Amino acid sequence: MNDAIGTMITTTVTDENEKEYFVQKDGLTYSLAKAEIKKPLKLGSNFRGFAYENENHVLRITREIPAIGFDRYGWGKVVNKKFSLGVFVDMGLPDKDLAVSMDDLPALRDLWPDVGDQLLVSLKRDRKGRLWGELADNEVFKAISQPAGNPKLKNRTLQARVINPKKMGTQVLTDQYHLGFIDKSEEEQEPRLGELVSVRVIGLRPNKTLYLSMRPRAYEAINDDAEMIYRTLTMRADHSLPYNDHSDPDAIKAYFGISKGQFKRAIGHLFKAKQITITTDGIQLVEPNHE
Repeated sequence: MNDAIGTMITTTVTDENEKEYFVQKDGLTYSLAKAEIKKPLKLGSNFRGFAYENENHVLRITREIPAIGFDRYGWGKVVNKKFSLGVFVDMGLPDKDLAVSMDDLPALRDLWPDVGDQLLVSLKRDRKGRLWGELADNEVFKAISQPAGNPKLKNRTLQARVINPKKMGTQVLTDQYHLGFIDKSEEEQEPRLGELVSVRVIGLRPNKTLYLSMRPRAYEAINDDAEMIYRTLTMRADHSLPYNDHSDPDAIKAYFGISKGQFKRAIGHLFKAKQITITTDGIQLVEPNHE
């Protein structure tokens, strides 16, 4: 096993060709792209760089130090995924992506990161000396996060990265590095690990993390509900429906699929826009020739 893989090593220049230098350490030869060297290296001189094995299993060394290391975590963008192995993240090397094992990913594959999502990972080495990505755990996120104590955050819309999708809800890290939790009831759909989601602050937890919601504000949801009711009215032969603000909540839920509160806000919106009239029997579409 080559313990130098994934670390900074000092080597000796032993050979070169038109495009590469060749350096050695402990009897192993690494290739170094001349394109990244400004001043020519002399045979017998020392070169210090980051050692790795590329996608073609060739030993390489580079002056460019990746943000991800054994002793440091860095964000890596997902560039590929294989359901028999896991996902691959860009670790900043031109010919090497870092695999994150399926054993470390959510059991539900729908929650696996997609291409473009980002994961916070460090390096780990297996028994064969191969490099893998190790996901940051809760302790790491606690260490890098900032306590959320500002009450002015309430109702603010933030961007957040999913760090732990769970049965009861989803843990995230916001763009301001606050930890947050989205309860299942506040999710419109279950977000993926590594996904960037738009969230709204709805409260502050005792441990200085945020209660968050992915659901729209009430006034934002009105338009969607109102649009649905309006289109339903247009498809009715008499352009009317036997529901109003006095109707049974269960009947409204069964017909429209929304709560009575949502229904009342929606028809209020339509009424103010002069698109419907509200009668004792229900609601009636106002057609242009009736205005």
